[in-house]
Amino acid sequence: MNEVIQQVTDRIRERSLESRTIYLDRIALAKGHGVNRNRLGCSNLAHAMAPMEENEKTSLSEMQSPNIAIITAYNDMLSAHEPYKLYPTLIKRTLMDLGATAQVAGAVPAMCDGVTQSQPGMELSLFSRDNIAMGTAIGLSHNVYDAALYLGVCDKIVPGLLIGALAFGHLPGMFVPAGPMPSGISNTQKAKVRQDFAQGKVSEDALLKVESASYHSSGTCTFYGTANSNQMLLEMMGLQLPNSSFVNTNTPLRESLTAHAAKTILTMTELRGTYKPLADIIDEKSFVNAIVGLMATGGSTNHTIHIIAMARAAGIILNWDDFDAISKVTPLLCKMYPNGQADVNHFREAGGMSVVISQLLDAGLVHNDVETIIGRGLDAYIAEPTLHNGAVVFEQGAKVSRDENVVASVQKPFSTEGGLKLLSGNLGRSVIKTSALKPEQFIIEAEAIVFDSQEALQIAFKNAELERDFIAVVRYQGPKADGMPELHGLMPPLGVLQDKGFKVAIITDGRMSGASGKVPSAIHLSPEALDGGMLAKVKTGDMIRFDAKEGEIMLLVDKKELDSRSIKVPDLSTNRHGFGRELFVSVRQSISTAEEGASVFDLSGKERA
Repeated sequence: MNEVIQQVTDRIRERSLESRTIYLDRIALAKGHGVNRNRLGCSNLAHAMAPMEENEKTSLSEMQSPNIAIITAYNDMLSAHEPYKLYPTLIKRTLMDLGATAQVAGAVPAMCDGVTQSQPGMELSLFSRDNIAMGTAIGLSHNVYDAALYLGVCDKIVPGLLIGALAFGHLPGMFVPAGPMPSGISNTQKAKVRQDFAQGKVSEDALLKVESASYHSSGTCTFYGTANSNQMLLEMMGLQLPNSSFVNTNTPLRESLTAHAAKTILTMTELRGTYKPLADIIDEKSFVNAIVGLMATGGSTNHTIHIIAMARAAGIILNWDDFDAISKVTPLLCKMYPNGQADVNHFREAGGMSVVISQLLDAGLVHNDVETIIGRGLDAYIAEPTLHNGAVVFEQGAKVSRDENVVASVQKPFSTEGGLKLLSGNLGRSVIKTSALKPEQFIIEAEAIVFDSQEALQIAFKNAELERDFIAVVRYQGPKADGMPELHGLMPPLGVLQDKGFKVAIITDGRMSGASGKVPSAIHLSPEALDGGMLAKVKTGDMIRFDAKEGEIMLLVDKKELDSRSIKVPDLSTNRHGFGRELFVSVRQSISTAEEGASVFDLSGKERA
């Protein structure tokens, strides 16, 4: 085992001892013997099975066969989640053939950041994760289930589902993906037209045609953003079938994998196999493996928030120092957009998760002694699902990449360090995605131009006020200020300026899309401006040193001068209403910092004062 990985794991375990004990004690109390619905009165049970077929009612009432909950994030606006329309019927049919039952226990919201990007609705995006967790808990609260299948793919949905699932950690659980859409136009073409549009070189109609050629069918978007990083994480944590995440949607193999997931969950229940609750799978090593996977694949920066929130739901306390230490010893093995031209379909063709996991295991960078939904040992995930006579068979997976331009080896990685890095200094602590940066972009020292909204930066760009080297400070974008929206809409104008030869960067207490990375971006800055962070004291013209190589962001202003500056908070009242934002006032007031997971929950296992 790599010495640093082991040391980080040990530190996490020691740091989490009290909160982890509390969590596991609570799960132990929730574990019952036999079927949970045994505890229900006749009236309760009659309500639960009223709409079912007679044979299903018989199965449920005799208490001899498992009843599986389905928590679904289906809607037909999200391309990634539209395929879930047919999953409950397929799962129920598969289970009934095996003498078991399933019920859709609940549906959770699933919003798309691609739709709400730069729109007011984006301010609800991060909040939706905790809302999804609560919706998951409500669905499972009826206490008539022996296990649960979680149907979700995208950005906040998978983290929210897992947080909710961990609250019911006494139930066996696994995730069922929907798969990516086929490849459309290249991400390079799409990015170029977006920048041309930002400069007024192409029409809105032309831009829409290009965007529609990229996002063109059912299935997950094919770039390696937060949604596809979610899928990678689930495999690294042993919560999804091996190398199954990136099998295209609406294919025979995809359908058979869904049926196989239903069969697998049965083997994890007391009535049909060896009782294996979710809490017995997820531990400190699971989350360390997830972080290593994030670094090795160049995954989304959003997971520097989500992984922390998910871990805390299991009583495990992570921080950005853990991410940084792991990144320094984890080689970057993948080149997928935004840090390359390939997409997740090319990644799968190159061997996908099978190659990544094989390489990381051989290098001693991930823990193999972990529990998964299919047994003990992550090496079982070096597998390739195929169809034989209509049934899924897991054959030996590729251990060496079939395309080294997409997936490299540990011996010849794309970088000796992972794709994310911690930045700290007198401005606070933040993270940066380095995997898509060029060497000359790692260090920038320039004057700050301060904006209190993303709209203000867009206006300045359109007015040609940014034609120089500068560091954009976009503040009051944190969780407490306005829900920490993604600022991905700023990438085209900043990219245009960068392509003109100007040295530009951005520092913000907001987020960036998992598809961002071309422009040096210090994001998730904590403490945020509204929480009294130093970002609130920056003035236009101040010099800032942005050093992603050494992991430092410094406001080069005399301390005495900074101490004399007062903080004037802008009018944020327009962020408090419209598009449902008025319903989330209490969330903004109680949310934790980005490094604590930006959550409203009892994250430590202890009651928050």
